[in-house]
Amino acid sequence: QGQLVESGGGLVQAGGSLRLSCAVSGSTFSIYGWFRQAPGKGREFVAAIRESRSSTYYADSVKGRFTISRDNAKNTVYLQMNSLKPEDTADYYCAADRNIPVLLIRRNEYEFWGQGTQVTVSS
Repeated sequence: QGQLVESGGGLVQAGGSLRLSCAVSGSTFSIYGWFRQAPGKGREFVAAIRESRSSTYYADSVKGRFTISRDNAKNTVYLQMNSLKPEDTADYYCAADRNIPVLLIRRNEYEFWGQGTQVTVSS
């Protein structure tokens, strides 16, 4: 059974940076994703990375500012977030699945989820 544990959230000023980490254990996965959920809103796709080819995918709202990566030696997936904006404020969740999703921006495609880490960007 796989387990995902996020860390690295916190409070940062607009324009600042944070790096989120997702420690992976208990299983091997084909796809890793980051989603976020702002207060009163649904959970939305942020970024994803494939295990086999390291192909990356981003939501338009974060493209050019966020970078997803993975370190297989450390069994960790990262989300580097630069040029943060107040609208990036949300709980951020790491997700994974053993199969490549048909539609990787869809949350229901991911079976395994972490508990979330809070990111707050002040203006």
